[in-house]
This record gives sequence, C-alpha cells and structure tokens, in this order.
Amino acid sequence: MPPEFVHALAGGALIGAASILLLWTDGKIAGVSGVFGGLLDPRGRGEGWRWAFTAGLIAGGLALRLAGRTVFAPLPGRSIGALVAAGLLVGLGTQLGSGCTSGHGVCGLGRRSPRSLAAVLTFMAAGAAAVYVVGHVLRGNA
Repeated sequence: MPPEFVHALAGGALIGAASILLLWTDGKIAGVSGVFGGLLDPRGRGEGWRWAFTAGLIAGGLALRLAGRTVFAPLPGRSIGALVAAGLLVGLGTQLGSGCTSGHGVCGLGRRSPRSLAAVLTFMAAGAAAVYVVGHVLRGNA
C-alpha cells in the first residue's frame, strides 16, 4: 500500500484535472457551493451538469465507504445539532465569501485570482483559529 501522501497527491491531481476539464469543456467553475446552490435555484437553472457533478460527489463518497475506508466515520462527541449548525455556518460563509474552498482554492488560485488568494488565506486563518479555540480554549486540551 502506498504512503498516505501518494493518495493525497493522486486525489489532488484528479480534482485539478476534473476542474480543468469542466472549465475547458463548459466554461464552468467547479465550486461545490455554487454547483449545489444552482440546484436549489428557484428560477430553475439547475442544468444537467450540476446533477451529474453532485451525483459524482455522492458516488465517490459511497465508493470509499464501500471500500471500507473510515473517512466518514461519525465524530465522537458531536451532536446532530452541532453538525447542522456547522453546516449552516459553512453555507453562510460561502455566501459571504462569494464561493467556497473548492471554487476559490482549486479554481480561483489556478486562474491566479487575487480575490481567491485573499479568500483562501482567510479560510485557512479562520480554520486554524477555530481549531485552536475549540481544541485548546473551550476544551482546555493542550
């Protein structure tokens, strides 16, 4: 079995290749929040590619689960309410930031967008601060 970094490298290469393919073939940005948000658009702009993209995300997760990977194991000590609140906050953040980590991080940085660079730096700093506060301040873990 190859080292974990090989899996991460291969996964990143596949994500990058898929993003480039979507951009080159359809001129679309592979930002998950935008793709999924388009499915919920009441104006009916949920084109077929959005459904295929979302189905592929779900199928990939299910394939990993069937392969016995524990990537999606429940987090100990997390209530359903906390997970729902976290999901809603992420959704709010993608609206405030005009995109998500995949749109800005994968596609925006690849296009050398200064706005995406600012967004990714903000995501990373906020994520690091949240981990520190939750793990060390609120729980008192060292």
